Amino acid sequence: MSPRDQYDLTNPVTQYDRVEPPLQHQPEPGVQARMTPVPDLGEASYRGSGRLTGRKALITGGDSGIGAATAIAFAREGADVVIAHLPGEEEDAEHVLSLIADAGRRGKAIVADISHADQCRRLVAEAADFLGGLDVLVNNAGKQIAVDRVEDLSDEQFEETFRTNVFANFWITKAALEHLGEGASIVNTASLEAYKPSPDRLDYAATKAAINNLSKGLALQLASRGIRVNVVAPGPVWTALQVSDGVSDEQMEHFDDENTYQRAGQPAELAPAYVYLASAESGYVSGAALNVNGGMVTP
Repeated sequence: MSPRDQYDLTNPVTQYDRVEPPLQHQPEPGVQARMTPVPDLGEASYRGSGRLTGRKALITGGDSGIGAATAIAFAREGADVVIAHLPGEEEDAEHVLSLIADAGRRGKAIVADISHADQCRRLVAEAADFLGGLDVLVNNAGKQIAVDRVEDLSDEQFEETFRTNVFANFWITKAALEHLGEGASIVNTASLEAYKPSPDRLDYAATKAAINNLSKGLALQLASRGIRVNVVAPGPVWTALQVSDGVSDEQMEHFDDENTYQRAGQPAELAPAYVYLASAESGYVSGAALNVNGGMVTP
């Protein structure tokens, strides 16, 4: 079950069926098109209304999951969109680009490993050149690998998670400020894990708390430039993170049972939050965290 569009009046608890995924594994970073079931990006349901007409957006991790759903929604709202992804994710990226084109907007995919500062700067430069500037930046790409015992959490993984989730956020934002003017919006992806960390995701949860804090500080610093910074904090959402060792086998089997709605979220349900924070409708909102988590109460 899914809504006809995001404006359809329906019971949110039963708006989507439970995922009930079979056990499955893919090498990191994972390809969404090969998941069972394939996540819903809003391909058949998201309806635009011109809320981002003429905007120029860069979205990291825009080939699948929340980033892909956001890219599709942005295009249908009138934005041109650049998505960034890792090598090996071209199959998913092509799907998103085709939907951006179907919406009548310009789209481009850039391959970049954002755990490296030089690639972050190259990404921003290429995106701004293609788009003719930048109005919206969505720092969404993330690394999540579950490890049961802290003794087994390697120094290399701990550092790589921070470089991907936090350092890249800093590097990309810093480079993008050359192109972002008054009215621009930065939206960063945190997580429920920032407030309720899972014991087997110590590194991931810590990065999401850092993103929250970094975003609030940036919101204060950039207010005088007319640039807003906000956060979306998803709860359990069915994405490629889960099938590429982001959760344990047991957690995958019970993935629908974590929240109040007793079902996992779909990426399509997150996209409207990013649209709102990118649009002028949220002009009086900065330094905020918008929790989209199926009723899991957070501070």
